[in-house]
Amino acid sequence: MEIAGFGVEEWLNQWEKSATYDISQSTIDSMTMKEALSLDGKDGEEFYKLLDRKKMNYGWIEGSPEFKKAVGNLYSHVDVDNILQTNGASGANHLALYALLNPGDHVISEYPSYQQLYDIPKSLGADVDYWKIHEDQDWYPNIAELKRLIRPDTKLICLNNANNPTGTFLDKSFLQQVVDLAKKVGAYVLVDEVYMPLTDTDRYASIVDLYDRGIATNSVSKTYSMPGLRVGWTVSNKAVADLFRKYRDYTMISCGVFNDAMATYILHHREQVLDRNRRLVLNNLAIYKEWIDAEPRASMVLPQAVSTSFPKLDVPIDIEDFCIQLLKEQGVLLVPGNRFDMPGHVRLGYCADEATLREGLKRLSAFLRRYDRS
Repeated sequence: MEIAGFGVEEWLNQWEKSATYDISQSTIDSMTMKEALSLDGKDGEEFYKLLDRKKMNYGWIEGSPEFKKAVGNLYSHVDVDNILQTNGASGANHLALYALLNPGDHVISEYPSYQQLYDIPKSLGADVDYWKIHEDQDWYPNIAELKRLIRPDTKLICLNNANNPTGTFLDKSFLQQVVDLAKKVGAYVLVDEVYMPLTDTDRYASIVDLYDRGIATNSVSKTYSMPGLRVGWTVSNKAVADLFRKYRDYTMISCGVFNDAMATYILHHREQVLDRNRRLVLNNLAIYKEWIDAEPRASMVLPQAVSTSFPKLDVPIDIEDFCIQLLKEQGVLLVPGNRFDMPGHVRLGYCADEATLREGLKRLSAFLRRYDRS
């Protein structure tokens, strides 16, 4: 099979370790083990006692019962037996697409979004139509366009909610319109939900709480600040979960005993994590908005308390060349928008620690001033 290079991952693989001020990432400032294990006020004493009693075998193949129960608590009505642990949300997306799609299947993918959601289907021989998002509509796609794209044989609609790179989330009333259209043709709706908004949560809904043929993928990487655990999951109905089980046996065994235990711990302390991250996101968003308002060469549809953003930069050179020069001269890392097929923009991860964000934005502005002179 043929597949396109993964734009954002290839960029980060090449440049992220060179950065002094990394404001390219989409994770909310990753926690150290010490910080994470202080969430229970016991500095990890109970957790390490638990680990001392565990054998380092393969562990629970689909995720421990404790893990599945903790994940199940994130949704309104799911059967925990239909939750499958995966190697991050990227593993969850790959599993779902690998299991569901055959050559010639019709897929509609939000575009741009996380590249897996359209280039893996294309690599599997699917017929992929792009459902484009629009900057002048706050990065929402248009329902009328979906009505034109959907066909009687449409098998799958792929969404990224909230969107990477823009940070826009589709509220539940909009998702319900997607579901209503999918129902008419019996299409599945796969939603990568790793970016959960930390405010206006009453407007947010998981696809599995709206639609029996909805498939949710998620992980502890973004909203929960623990990407190093590489633990994610799929949630679906029983028939789909049973299909996933067959294909999952070919792609992984388990996520490992330690990873499962730590992910379960994080989800058990979900409210403490979200309180920590809500404060960080809202504080940094205020700093970022102040910078945007004062920077004449930057404009943006503000993200909705989601950890990734996609500002437009007014520069007279190729955006990737700009980002390379910025990194080499100022130590500041962004992801150029052409890595999402959107030149002129950059992905700016404003949820780094505050000091990194402030210095990164300061240096970015200083670098932009050269174009004022020219």
